[in-house]
Amino acid sequence: MARSLGIRGRVIGLAIVPVAIIGVLLMFQLITGKIDDLDQSLRTRALAIARQLAPAAEYGVASGNIEVLQTLLEKAAIEPDVRGVAVFSENGQWLAQFGLGVWANPLEKRMPTDHIYQIEYKDRLVYYAPITRTEVAVDDFNPGGRAAAKGAQTRLLGWVGLDVSRSATIRSQRESILRSLAILLVGLGVSLYLAWRIGRQITRPILSLTHTVSRIGEGHLDERVDTSGQVELGVLQRGVNHMAAHLQAMQDQMQEKIDRATARLIYQASHDALTGLINRREFEQRLERTLLTALQQGREHALCYMDLDQFKVINDSCGHAAGDELLRQLALLLKGNLRERDTLARLGGDEFALLLENCSIPDALEVADTFRAEVQRFRFKWGDRIFSVGMSVGMVAINADSGTAANLMSAADAACYVAKDRGRNQIHLYESRDSDLVRHRGEMQWVTRIQRALEEHRLRLSWQEIRRADGVGESVRHVELLLRMIDEDGSEILPMAFIPAAERYSIMPAIDSWVIEETLRLCQRYLASKRERNCLFAVNLSGASLKDPAFRRMLLASLDENPAFGPHLCFEITETAAIGNLAVVNEFIEAMRAFGCSFALDDFGSGLSSFTYLKNLNVDYLKIDGAFVRDIANNAIDRSMVEAIHRIGHQMNLRTVAEYVESDQILALLRQMGVDYVQGNGIHQPEPLENLCGQT
Repeated sequence: MARSLGIRGRVIGLAIVPVAIIGVLLMFQLITGKIDDLDQSLRTRALAIARQLAPAAEYGVASGNIEVLQTLLEKAAIEPDVRGVAVFSENGQWLAQFGLGVWANPLEKRMPTDHIYQIEYKDRLVYYAPITRTEVAVDDFNPGGRAAAKGAQTRLLGWVGLDVSRSATIRSQRESILRSLAILLVGLGVSLYLAWRIGRQITRPILSLTHTVSRIGEGHLDERVDTSGQVELGVLQRGVNHMAAHLQAMQDQMQEKIDRATARLIYQASHDALTGLINRREFEQRLERTLLTALQQGREHALCYMDLDQFKVINDSCGHAAGDELLRQLALLLKGNLRERDTLARLGGDEFALLLENCSIPDALEVADTFRAEVQRFRFKWGDRIFSVGMSVGMVAINADSGTAANLMSAADAACYVAKDRGRNQIHLYESRDSDLVRHRGEMQWVTRIQRALEEHRLRLSWQEIRRADGVGESVRHVELLLRMIDEDGSEILPMAFIPAAERYSIMPAIDSWVIEETLRLCQRYLASKRERNCLFAVNLSGASLKDPAFRRMLLASLDENPAFGPHLCFEITETAAIGNLAVVNEFIEAMRAFGCSFALDDFGSGLSSFTYLKNLNVDYLKIDGAFVRDIANNAIDRSMVEAIHRIGHQMNLRTVAEYVESDQILALLRQMGVDYVQGNGIHQPEPLENLCGQT
């Protein structure tokens, strides 16, 4: 009968076996749950005893009657599983004990006085319950004639210790586990036997089929399987034989397709799909081989890193389709000027690389200039518009001292950057002592450090108070929030070290966003604390952030959600940023004033057109550039500049703030001039933000 069963029937029989195993496991789970119930029951009973003992022992502890306590402990020790009980005074002194038990001093262990404390050991549980007395004061002279409670106080008298043995529970657990294991082993044995009998019926024809398929897979296409099987297996056996008859013909066709696809994949892996030039990966491999010849054979080569000028204008104004067509046409133009041993590659975007093998630097400069001139003469037509483009080239020599291929690519990229920085459409030869390259690399290193500091939350805010020059106190504390970066070694980095690089490489919006978020959190804490003295937080904003629409939307949305923050915020804008974006700045100021924010024009006096633009800016404070303030005691010209700025500020109803006030002599001169506010290390040294939050 078993032979007439199909695969489905046999598989159904085999599926019954796991069900039996699962049933055994479920039974084991139920027994395990019972074990947990035993342990929980012991804990519940012990807690109940300890909870009852504590108030029962109150009288004995309060009266100092040890005999009463001893009698109480003896009765409690009669309970099953109780090893011992003890009573301790409020200072942890042992008063009475009955039975076994190793007790800890409750006072030394700082045990809680408002609930029962449990210490769990492997073979026992120890509970410490606080003994308290509630004292109620009664007024016997209540006009109503009834006693009225004046107040109630709870006082700790001591502790009751209860030591409960877990031996019985552990024995019950062990017996349950042994019974479960026995049942499990029996069930597994029966299941394994049934699985072996049923599996044997299934595996015989399948093993034969597997052997034949394996032989066919190894290339023995004349191999056939015995078709003695019935029902589903018979159909499968005949299908395998039929498949083997067609494999030989299909193999030839498939191999041809594989060869074509492999060739296509190899080409795509090494070439740029848009221009047909080799890609970055293939170029770097060829650069490695060329560098090896320079190291081993002393040959001289040159590497050029080429970046198109004005490509972004075409891409943005005409679309990516126009940009792609421009790159295709330029690739054809540049390939027409290649020598036999030269290698041209597209690295990505509008960046190309040229490898000139066995070429001296003077010859390489001529070749590179030919490429540059060809691109300069080229005119790109798209629709009814004609564009001209340029190309900046960075060149580096490849010789025995060149280092790694990665160093060469980095040096050529840096040289290309300098070519762009010096006016574009020119060639710059890399030299290790080039001051422009040193500056560029230093800035690039700062970019990496700034981004890592943002990711690792290593930016901090400090604060410095801005005070009235005449020393009169105000109801509103005015402070400026100062940015600091914590280096990886824990040292503090001042902003003048990393802000120039952040501004040059467009990281300032991210930094300013972090500062704004921290400032708004500070405002929230300050308002929640309900301090009597309000605080005005001055925050610096960069020109890049003011030009960024996303940053402006973020700030407006934040204040729209929390309009109460507005009167506590003063935004400081540098003179250079304000002049460069006058329309944007005025629009931003008007939008923020709707929330009650105030504004200060920072570093005033450093620009060339300060007084011309000042009347067009709606600000509240005029901060005089510290470059003039710090030397007014010794320089008459600086003193005159400060006086002039102050007078004009007052004529425009602006409050003036002098920065970099470092000495009492400078402070005295500023008071004589009538300057409204002063700021500097001589007035207040910057402090961590935590100090401000901790003050009232």
